[in-house]
Amino acid sequence: MSLKYAVLAALLEGEASGYELSKVFDVSLANFWPATPQQLYRELDRLAADGLVEARLVQQERRPNKRMFALTEQGRAQLRAFSVEPPRRPTAIRDELLIKIQAMDGTDPAATRALIEERRSWARGKLDRYRRVRERLLDGREEEAYLREAERIGPYLTLMAGISFEEENLRWCDRALAALEQRLPLG
Repeated sequence: MSLKYAVLAALLEGEASGYELSKVFDVSLANFWPATPQQLYRELDRLAADGLVEARLVQQERRPNKRMFALTEQGRAQLRAFSVEPPRRPTAIRDELLIKIQAMDGTDPAATRALIEERRSWARGKLDRYRRVRERLLDGREEEAYLREAERIGPYLTLMAGISFEEENLRWCDRALAALEQRLPLG
């Protein structure tokens, strides 16, 4: 899948500038489809050229002008068609840390622990951020009420997947650190 559909899905929230879209990615889509601001701007240009989004220029005083992007009907139609297609392949883990862990035997155990502790710190930070987003979305409602009443629940469901992912990252880090600790006397 290309970045195309992730950008179109993000624009379901409404018109956004490239900067605003990058913030949406940071908060909601980065847990499953990361993109740099440069990638987003390039993709927005392609989508506009293909007629899937429209761009309008907003004049600003004391700031550079900005372009605002919105889905076109053609973009919505493509996104609807995409959303009902089965994925082309199952999810696969592609994680540099796991390659390092696979090759860790015979290396400095303290360095390996440090890598895992860094991952644990990242996971905690992301989990805290996702939980804050969750609280904002729920806005005092119970989850079941939100799921029944909210206009769109897709962003909430993907957020829950991100929370589960980071919770599992934390469990794995704790288990891996405990295993390393047990082996410490062995060298």
